[in-house]
Amino acid sequence: MTIQRFICNFIEENCYIVSDDHGQAAIIDCGAYFPEEKQAIARYVSDHGLTLVENLYTHGHFDHVFGADFVHTTYGLLPRLSADEQATYAAAAEQMRMFLHRDFPLLLPTPGAPFAEGDVIAVGTLRLRVIATPGHTPGGVCFYEESEGVLLSGDSLFDGEIGRCDLPGGDEDTLVSVLQRKVLTLPEDVTVLPGHGDATAVGREKRYNRHLR
Repeated sequence: MTIQRFICNFIEENCYIVSDDHGQAAIIDCGAYFPEEKQAIARYVSDHGLTLVENLYTHGHFDHVFGADFVHTTYGLLPRLSADEQATYAAAAEQMRMFLHRDFPLLLPTPGAPFAEGDVIAVGTLRLRVIATPGHTPGGVCFYEESEGVLLSGDSLFDGEIGRCDLPGGDEDTLVSVLQRKVLTLPEDVTVLPGHGDATAVGREKRYNRHLR
């Protein structure tokens, strides 16, 4: 499994491309807004001979979906989110105005087939299991590749922090509960790749994350 991170847009959001040994790949949380960000992603895909087969999102906040249309128009892949996250995705432009106090161009393709808790998304030989982690948003998820020991946590879990829950649809008690039950019970050496900032590990968060003790 190869993982490449791209830091995107004004919010410094983490977009990831994960690929197997045969070049089958998924792009996760493509927040690419500026032309140079989109060019960097396209160049990486081309230079490594990758075939993108999935356009996946942990949740629908604007900073994570800025690049949804770019991926759709360039690679023909509709964005996929959980069934409970469709309303958050549809409200991305409204979120942007609330956070940034101005409008930026934001094209949102109609979402493709939704996924749900327990679904397994095949990306070549990789298997991304959907773990529902509502609380930051109503339909937020993590993607877990068990054989590789990698969890892509979106904005649910960060190094030493959890996602903010004071946004529309947020619920801190729910987020803390699902992280304790579904994420901290994973092996401690699982690498956590968050939606912002640097990687962490399940064991580190279990011991040191003040929200989860």
